[in-house]
Amino acid sequence: MTEQHDAETKQQAQAPVAAFLASHLSGRTDEELSTEFHQLLDAVRAHGKKGQMTITIVVEPPANGVESAPLPIGVESAVKAPKPTPVKSLYFLNGEGQPVREDPRQVTPGVYRTADGTTEFRMADTTTTDYKKA
Repeated sequence: MTEQHDAETKQQAQAPVAAFLASHLSGRTDEELSTEFHQLLDAVRAHGKKGQMTITIVVEPPANGVESAPLPIGVESAVKAPKPTPVKSLYFLNGEGQPVREDPRQVTPGVYRTADGTTEFRMADTTTTDYKKA
């Protein structure tokens, strides 16, 4: 019965991790983690993509190996919140391989190719008032 009693006593002595996080640095750690967690929730809801939050508890050995010395304990967090999908725009590559907005294969209005392959600029005839009956 002694072994069972020792196991029960050890279980009772173990504090929940949540209680540790809530009290670490007088509650500042809990506040910071809660803020990051809610920012993550908002980003997931806004972008419809998954996110991730990792909480790491770092425990260092006592200074100078002294058994009764205090243990330095730190809490670190990393949040990978989803981001909006960047808006894309379409481009064409010109003869030099540079991205351009207008298709270099298209002739711009007023520019015509002649039979020999050269281009010339002509103004559209806007003075015509000759209308045909349909």
